[in-house]
Amino acid sequence: MLLDHDGRRGTGDQLPQGEAKVKAVRAMFDAIAPRYDLVNRVMTFGMDVGWRRATVAGLGLSPGGVVLDIAAGTGDLCRELTAAGHAAVGVDLSWEMLAHARTAVPLVQADALRLPVRPAAADGATCGFALRNLADLPSFFRELARVVRPGGRIALLEVAEPTSPVLQRGHALYFTKVVPRIGAWLSDAEAYRYLPRSVAYLPGTAGLLAQLRDAGFSAVHRRTLSGGIAQLLTATCGRR
Repeated sequence: MLLDHDGRRGTGDQLPQGEAKVKAVRAMFDAIAPRYDLVNRVMTFGMDVGWRRATVAGLGLSPGGVVLDIAAGTGDLCRELTAAGHAAVGVDLSWEMLAHARTAVPLVQADALRLPVRPAAADGATCGFALRNLADLPSFFRELARVVRPGGRIALLEVAEPTSPVLQRGHALYFTKVVPRIGAWLSDAEAYRYLPRSVAYLPGTAGLLAQLRDAGFSAVHRRTLSGGIAQLLTATCGRR
């Protein structure tokens, strides 16, 4: 379910901002938690599994480090981090998502912009498909720079738009027409109408990379996945 700018439930074209967005995102993910994994697998044809493995590999960290998974949801990335030998800790705004998590790692309910973590306490951090759901992206990047130690690594997975005109048209049709129908069939119609629209929150590639550098990250890199329908942002904490 979505909220308008004043915090009321609404279905208009206007996307919520600020605290209204935080409330909307929490309510939406609470609602779709029970069938979240099923819808993900169906609408991505299982490609999301490979994308998460690429995210963990993109960290480039030796096994044994502490890695925060922000917007952990039901624990998909936490399980991949554990399989790679990392000590994962999952953080999510939605209590219902954490309640449906299928992982044995520690889980914490918290806002990604105010993590209950000491400075430089983590060796790395991951985040899967949540950048567009945050109320303030630059603040999130600064928060990552605070909690990850100098030299630590981050890997952020997000949707993207292909550069090929042909792929763009096919992707736009699928993402805006088919995905909402899959969501309506298997889960919550309103939530899966919102998710394609939420891409509008994301800045362009140059803006994303600049925000990471401004937050204090170096070796900032963007890699596209599966023909450009997903993107992986990786960076090292601290300036060189």
